[in-house]
Amino acid sequence: MSKTPYLIAEVKTISPFGYKSQTSWRDLLDIAIVHGDMISVHTDARWGGSFDLIKQTRRYTDKPILAKGVHASDQDVMQALGCGANYVLVVGRIPAQELLSRCLIEPTSLDQLSEFSTVLPLAQRIVWNSRDLSTGETRSNNEFESARTLWNGWLCQASNITRPTDV
Repeated sequence: MSKTPYLIAEVKTISPFGYKSQTSWRDLLDIAIVHGDMISVHTDARWGGSFDLIKQTRRYTDKPILAKGVHASDQDVMQALGCGANYVLVVGRIPAQELLSRCLIEPTSLDQLSEFSTVLPLAQRIVWNSRDLSTGETRSNNEFESARTLWNGWLCQASNITRPTDV
């Protein structure tokens, strides 16, 4: 993940916040494979995902795959890796030390990011989501800048990316 910008292309058919794609999962996957450096596939059914979709994606590409979801337990992380994911998004917690290099960590708040920054190695990949996953609402624009002040390492902006200038 050294290229800048590095595009993680998401394959998502629905969300619990009212989004429903008019495009099929397979067509979205094809678009993601063409344009993304990494392919993000949901494992959570609330976003139209499943662990089986990771296996299906692996059959169509050798690009890195990010298993996107909350992954509330280390068992979930290991299952996603076992299905062919290269990396796993983990929301709101820090997984076991031996899994960290394969995880992207998404803090749920700036306070949590501040806590995580005291214990995580600087090489850890952090995701700052501009959407509050508990409500679906967009966070204020300056929160990414605040997250950047709390984390000097690799930091990825997620959600609400609609045009090239957002990258």
